[in-house]
Amino acid sequence: MTDSLPLVGIVVLNWNGKDCLSQCLSSLQNLHYERFFIVVVDNASTDDSLLMAEQQFPQCIFISHTENKGFAAGMNSGIREALSKGAEWVWIFNNDAVADEKALAHLVQAGREVSRAGLVSPWIVDPGSQKLWFGQGRIDWLRMRVIHTTPKKKARTAPFYESQFVTGCALLIKRALIEEVGYLDERFFLYYEDADLSHRARQAGFRALVVPPARVMHREQSQENPEKLYFLVYSGLLFFQKQATW
Repeated sequence: MTDSLPLVGIVVLNWNGKDCLSQCLSSLQNLHYERFFIVVVDNASTDDSLLMAEQQFPQCIFISHTENKGFAAGMNSGIREALSKGAEWVWIFNNDAVADEKALAHLVQAGREVSRAGLVSPWIVDPGSQKLWFGQGRIDWLRMRVIHTTPKKKARTAPFYESQFVTGCALLIKRALIEEVGYLDERFFLYYEDADLSHRARQAGFRALVVPPARVMHREQSQENPEKLYFLVYSGLLFFQKQATW
């Protein structure tokens, strides 16, 4: 029965996503999962992408910021809205990503089956090259880097496996984890907020999973952002200053 399925709030963060937001929301509307709603958080876009989304997807909930609050703060506002509406899981989702129809169902199934599962990520594939963009990750404390790693061949056919780090691109988060560990750290404007949440979650005894049957396509628009290097360096320093015991 669908009533036994947990309610999922999907939070899509948008910033000038006119070229990708419509495709993203269309894919989410077509999910083969019975109990979900979508919250679109707009970080002061200037390209009319918010207006376009409001007209094309009136069934979504919209939150509009008057300034660009960054990834963590923007997502947090949507997460709070989702939790206030009773969501048991929150799926934070990039506006430049597209979900397979069965992706959410696979993620929720793994999250319910695995004890203390708190963070659940799909396999994320680049739509151009069809190469795996994210399948597993680890934190390299010595080199002060967060690394996307290649899962072992056996893991590719597994229903799920664990990862030290999971990306925030399309990340399913359990309500209990947010209540125990907290929200995304808003000191991170862009990048490393997912590494920070992954680390805090694992320290609290939650498990971070990757689910190969759940597929998401991701065309990373931030590759075109000239500020990317700045935020990678700044946020990386902030993360390791905060979390490295040495």
